[in-house]
Amino acid sequence: MAREIYKLSSGKVKNAQPGRRWPGMHADGGGLYLQVTRGDGETIHRSWIFRFATNGRERRMGLGALDSVSLADARQKAADARKLLASGIDPIEARDASRAAAAAASNKPSMTFDACCEAYIAAHRSGWKNAKHGAQWSSTLTTYASPTIGTTAAREIDTAAVLRVLEPIWNDKAETASRVRGRMERILDWAKIRGYRDGENPARWRGHLDQLLPRRSKVQRVKHHPALPYAELPAFLTRLREQNGVAARTLEFVILTAARTGEVIGAKVGEINRIEKVWTIPAERMKAEREHRVPLTERALALLDEVKPLRRSRAHLFPGLHGGLSNIAMLKLLKRMDSDDITVHGFRSTFRYWAAERTSFPSEVVEMALAHTIGDKVEAAYRRGDLFDKRRRLMDAWAEYCEHGQTAAEVVAIRA
Repeated sequence: MAREIYKLSSGKVKNAQPGRRWPGMHADGGGLYLQVTRGDGETIHRSWIFRFATNGRERRMGLGALDSVSLADARQKAADARKLLASGIDPIEARDASRAAAAAASNKPSMTFDACCEAYIAAHRSGWKNAKHGAQWSSTLTTYASPTIGTTAAREIDTAAVLRVLEPIWNDKAETASRVRGRMERILDWAKIRGYRDGENPARWRGHLDQLLPRRSKVQRVKHHPALPYAELPAFLTRLREQNGVAARTLEFVILTAARTGEVIGAKVGEINRIEKVWTIPAERMKAEREHRVPLTERALALLDEVKPLRRSRAHLFPGLHGGLSNIAMLKLLKRMDSDDITVHGFRSTFRYWAAERTSFPSEVVEMALAHTIGDKVEAAYRRGDLFDKRRRLMDAWAEYCEHGQTAAEVVAIRA
């Protein structure tokens, strides 16, 4: 069979001549022919032709000139054409469709993944509640995605490319990897809408990557912020008050208000109502993006008086070198106090454990004090207020416990 389809040799191809009146057609078998024609003067042209029949008519498909397509290449092209025919596909029509698709693709705009990242972040930055969010997007994508697919056109990014980004960090840095995947998905969706890619999103989780990667909950246990046991808090505060500087006063304010670190270090002078003893945090600085009122105890107000002479401007309540105090300053403070085994955020857990174990305040009051989002839609619909009066009694009890560590707080809580 091989002899029937491989009739030509390199020598025969080189020496093949045209016919006297017609082009010389030298068969290699299987529909492949070397066509030899005479040009002007003594010029001879040699090219490959694939002849086949479909729908009752003969067709000829040019495979290229001998100068650019060798005998071996021509045989491979003929074999590919025969496979298409066996599947009921006209190889000429298939080739024309492929060329049309390539031409259409070449006319479409192209943008690299890194360029798409920059454009996406620029388009959405004004809608994010703080500059830190945009910086986190840029940092994670620059660190984990750019080295692998940054210079790749968005149109060319497929599932294999996405997996090359995610697999090295999926098990060891599950939370980070999940964020990177989600951000890649949004950017590639943006690229599709803008015309920089087509087809399905290769970074999609449900029904796609969830079949290729284990769920995050299966590869990493939830890590909680290390918290100080509430029984040790009064002694800790005694040591804290011996520390000088803005960081010590800021940390105590964090503890007394049970607020998030970012909410405190971003606090502005205009947010404090000393007459009503209320700190109102605007929605743009809240995790739930809703305004939150915090009742202030006498000690919390006294802390504001202590830091007032240290303010370099009237903007931030707790001043730092560049605007508000940084979270790093409080972490360094904990290290100086030999308490670097706990975190600033962990004091919110200290407050929560104390409220649950040493008081009778309802859980919804405690959750509201922590500015947690209510997960139950029915409960949220019925509870429109912020339970402010009850929260004031709770924070007064917390301040008393912080100061004395006595059980009088329990009596206050029971009456609540």
